[in-house]
Amino acid sequence: MHTDAVVLTRLPDHVALVTINRPEARNAINAAVAQGLEAAIDATEADADVWVVILTGSGDQAFSAGADLKAVSSGQGAGLATARGGFAGFVHAPRSKPWIAAVNGPALAGGCEIMLACDLVVAVPEARFGLPEVKRGLVASAGGLYRLPRRIPGAIAREMILTGEPIAAERALALGLINALAPAAGLLAAAQALAARITVNAPMAVRQSLGVARQALDLSDAELRAASAQAQQAVMASADYQEGPRAFIEKRAPRWSGR
Repeated sequence: MHTDAVVLTRLPDHVALVTINRPEARNAINAAVAQGLEAAIDATEADADVWVVILTGSGDQAFSAGADLKAVSSGQGAGLATARGGFAGFVHAPRSKPWIAAVNGPALAGGCEIMLACDLVVAVPEARFGLPEVKRGLVASAGGLYRLPRRIPGAIAREMILTGEPIAAERALALGLINALAPAAGLLAAAQALAARITVNAPMAVRQSLGVARQALDLSDAELRAASAQAQQAVMASADYQEGPRAFIEKRAPRWSGR
């Protein structure tokens, strides 16, 4: 059995799978996980053959229970974040490629904040999503307090933040917090199917488009127009910019090079 706290696996068709591998601790975040997730980001960013990344948890008890409170209580709390990535080495880490969270169980507290830092989400029906920090005298300081209100209606987000109570997966889907539900046995396949709908497209165009879309709620229209123009210029300088129209004219599937 692989005992690394984070396991990186290559899947077919330009997809990588990153697994938080602490099922005995409900995939809670300790220093080993934070360092492992940061290393996984570095590895997938550096690998030109990886176009989409799927993030999941091991086992069926939780996607992630958030911070490992045993580590915190023993004075190891500082290790749960990294200088570049923030909490879990992940929530504030710069990433150019799409990340899909495959939520295999409850995503609570820091686990919910990790999910919110991903771009797309597929979850099992048994999943729950919540920020229970106020119940412990804490605040959801790893992005949850502003990312959740950006993803779902503000009144609902504030209710979740102020009561600390979670919502079920079905309601998360109805609110647009997640993209799809899938049974546990088909969760990874559903995430891969979603990834395949992305990897059929030109990878540089996907990354440039994602870079602008991620800033949509942070920048003014003028700034976003400039960012869109810069994205277009970057794509126009690529080989794939020529391949797309050529494939259309030749009535064939494009052969993307990612360059």
